Amino acid sequence: MYATERQEQIERLLETDGRVSVVELAGRFDVTTETVRRDLDQLEAEGVLRRVHGGAVGIERASTTEASLWERQQRQGPAKAAIGARAAAALPDGFRGSVFFDAGTTTAAVAAHLGRRLRSEEVEVVTHALSLAHALSAATDTRLTLIGGRVRGVTGAAVGTDTVHAIEGMRPDIAFLGANGVSAGFGLSTPDPDEAAVKRAIVRTARRVILVADAEKLGRELLVGFASLSDVDVLVTDGRPDTELAAALADADVEVWRP
Repeated sequence: MYATERQEQIERLLETDGRVSVVELAGRFDVTTETVRRDLDQLEAEGVLRRVHGGAVGIERASTTEASLWERQQRQGPAKAAIGARAAAALPDGFRGSVFFDAGTTTAAVAAHLGRRLRSEEVEVVTHALSLAHALSAATDTRLTLIGGRVRGVTGAAVGTDTVHAIEGMRPDIAFLGANGVSAGFGLSTPDPDEAAVKRAIVRTARRVILVADAEKLGRELLVGFASLSDVDVLVTDGRPDTELAAALADADVEVWRP
C-alpha cells in the first residue's frame, strides 16, 4: 500500500472514530510504527489532524476548538432532546426550590422539557445564558434571574469576575451543567478560561450537579479543566462511556442516566 493510500484511510478513520492509535494503525496496515508516525506527521503538516500521545485526533478535537452557538444548535439535535427529557426527571413533580441552568444547547434542551413543569412562583430559576433566559421567560411562570457580565459571542453567555461573584453568592438546589469534554483522567473541561471559571463557580455552589453531555463529549479533554468527576452527582448522556471512563465514574459515585 502506498503512503497516500494509508493516509487517506487514516483520514477516514479520524472522521468516524475521532482518534487513531499508532500501534493499532501499524497492525492494521502491517507496517512499522515509524512508518505510521511519518504518515501522521505528514497529515498534521497538511492540517488534517493533531498529534497526541500515542496517536492523533481530528483537528476539530483540538483542546481550544469551540463551535459557535449556532453550529452547536445544528448538531446532535435528537440526542440532545432525548438527554433533556431524561434529565428532566431530576426534578420531581411539585418541585419547590431553585434551579441553575448553565449555558449550552444541551442544557437548553433540559430547560425546554422542564418549562411546563416549572410553573410555580415557589421555583426560582437562574441562568447566565441570554438565549436560555429569553426562552425560559416565555415558557414559565417562575421567578427568573439573569446573571449579567461580559457576554461571549460564541456562547451567548455572561462571563467574567462579576458573573462569578454573583454565582458564588447563591446556593441553588440543582444545577444543570454542560461541558465540552468529560474524561477519566482530566474530568470536566472546556476550551475557554472564562467559561471554565463560571462553570467552576456553579459546581462549587450547587447542592446537586446534573451534568448533561452528548456522546461526542465523552472521552474528550479540552484546554481548561473546571471540575473533577467526583463533583458530579448525575451524568445524563446518550453515549456509553468507554471502559476507562465508566470505571472512573463508578469510582466517583456518579450515577449515569441514559435516555
